[in-house]
Amino acid sequence: MANHDSAVKKHRQDEKKRLNNRSNRSKMKNKIKALRKKVAEGQREEAVKLLPNALAVIDMTVSKGVIHKNTGSRYKSRLQKLINKTGK
Repeated sequence: MANHDSAVKKHRQDEKKRLNNRSNRSKMKNKIKALRKKVAEGQREEAVKLLPNALAVIDMTVSKGVIHKNTGSRYKSRLQKLINKTGK
């Protein structure tokens, strides 16, 4: 347990940041899962509609520092490839 006031405050701040990061990461993963589910079900039009929103959430997660920018780019690239592979 922390013995100094500053350490107690730092622990409080870290706990808030951890919860925010977890929430943001969860939001991002849910958007990705929803998009992948639509593709798996063969609903390409709906998947295409979900894509911009998913990409925006990934960008937001990167900008907040929750995930690395290369990780975000990789997610976005794989989603785009998945949509393109489903045909026109």
